[in-house]
Amino acid sequence: MRLTVGQVHRHVLALASSRSCFVLGDHLPFRMLSLPRAVRFHLTAWHDTQTVEDKNGLLTLASLEVQNKVEYGKKERATRTGGTKPSSRASALNMKPKVSSFNAKPVKSALLKSAVLKKTLKIDESLFSAKSFEELGLPPLLIDRLNKEGLTAPTEVQSAAIPIISQKHDAVIQSYTGSGKTLAYLLPILSEIGPLKRPTEQDSSDKRSGVEAVIVAPSRELGMQIVREVEKILGPNDKRLVQQLVGGANRSRQEEALKKNKPIIVVGTPGRISEISAAGKLHTHSCRFLVLDEVDQLLSFNYREDMHRILEHVGRKSGTSSRDILGPLARRSERQTILVSATIPFSVIRAARSWGHDPVLVRAMSVVPLDSITVPRPVLSRTDANSNSPSNSVNQAAVDSLPPSLEHYYCTSKAQHKVDTLRRCIHALEAQTVIAFMNNTKPLKDVVFKLEARGMKAAELHGDLGKLARSTVLKKFKDGEFRVLVTNELSARGLDVPECDLVINLDLPTDSTHYAHRAGRTGRLGRKGTVVTICEDTETFVVRKMRKQLAVPIKPCEFTEGKLLVHKEEDVE
Repeated sequence: MRLTVGQVHRHVLALASSRSCFVLGDHLPFRMLSLPRAVRFHLTAWHDTQTVEDKNGLLTLASLEVQNKVEYGKKERATRTGGTKPSSRASALNMKPKVSSFNAKPVKSALLKSAVLKKTLKIDESLFSAKSFEELGLPPLLIDRLNKEGLTAPTEVQSAAIPIISQKHDAVIQSYTGSGKTLAYLLPILSEIGPLKRPTEQDSSDKRSGVEAVIVAPSRELGMQIVREVEKILGPNDKRLVQQLVGGANRSRQEEALKKNKPIIVVGTPGRISEISAAGKLHTHSCRFLVLDEVDQLLSFNYREDMHRILEHVGRKSGTSSRDILGPLARRSERQTILVSATIPFSVIRAARSWGHDPVLVRAMSVVPLDSITVPRPVLSRTDANSNSPSNSVNQAAVDSLPPSLEHYYCTSKAQHKVDTLRRCIHALEAQTVIAFMNNTKPLKDVVFKLEARGMKAAELHGDLGKLARSTVLKKFKDGEFRVLVTNELSARGLDVPECDLVINLDLPTDSTHYAHRAGRTGRLGRKGTVVTICEDTETFVVRKMRKQLAVPIKPCEFTEGKLLVHKEEDVE
């Protein structure tokens, strides 16, 4: 007997109203039934208890164990609370209910089978070392476009992810910053949709219309970068097939472009996608792919309502009811969900299990079912602290996100002399493309002014600039018109300048994770890069702390006579 959540809920209420009283405990799915949708979204991603879904993902009376006990993982707790004799309660609960008493409608066996069967995970480890995109089975037209763009060999994460996504598995892609994660999910998507896809027998008779892929990014900069990647692959004649929906731009123009160009791929920020969707101008019910890039940021409390709408509407057929007997599983199975980030905290793992269907974790040279990843319980006291504590997990995630070919240094300087130290650092390292990070927006203009006064071309980039101004600054920086880009935390994620050879922290990052994301702006796609942190004497202990957390050698240095001098320092941690 398989029942909907609503039917189980009604049955539970009926039993509770009688003298047969039992306790279901503080289990998430039951508490969530009465919660607002936005709260349900947030609890789904962060709650630590296991769901009451059985192996096939469906709610059944057997999975609820509503007899004499309720199962919590491997532990069992008695549900007797008094007031009712065991025999009467057992007899009431052991009754075999008829289908008619729950008003359950018959379900087509084919639909049920397609929803509950797990996909077979086929891993060809020989592809982890693929030397060309042909080996990964991409269609010829797509390979031709890649060759024209000078892309001939896949990165390690692309070799692992492309075959898995092509097998239609939901996936969580994790790899260090700058390793090619964007193409890792774009290429298998473009193999299935658009003018470069592989030909099929259904192409002539079954032509899809509307948006087929939605890609969500937490920042405008990352969204614009993804759009540029898609346009580059599609080519100038077909670039209209991707539409950018980011905040800070004219919404009415974006809506007009949607109507005129009829894009197959939409890339945008949660707020703008949700806004246009709610206005009825963006139809994503028939969407085949949902990608959440930098998903650890999208789990932020600020995005909860917008993300809830996106998750509810993308890939859900317009005729599908939320009270369908197959529930959320049926809606999830209608789309392929891909989560991407350089860091994968356990909140992302829990979210992937909830939003996807049998997701797999894809890393460079590694593909494993997400169910095999252990999610530790939160640390409740100092005595519980161990290597699996959340803080250690965050640090490990930051370590995993660092590009492997970086050199790390730090030097001390008084606050008023930091710009001079920055200039000497650039000259000593002969860096041509530099990104300098600060924590606040106001000082950016002053730093740019001082660098320009000393003959070094620079520009500022921050969130207060309009979309056109930011795009212009980034284009000029990539074209080499500016040597130094002075920015704030806005660009710590999503800014892709492969030529960047030096990252400088003019202000200390707030933690090791922010350090890792800043550092990831250089050393991209296997290139070498250097990270230099300029701090005051009183801040050196912070650098040493991050050095210990990240397990990378951040070496003390100074810049004199146009050279980098590295000092030896005893480990004082």
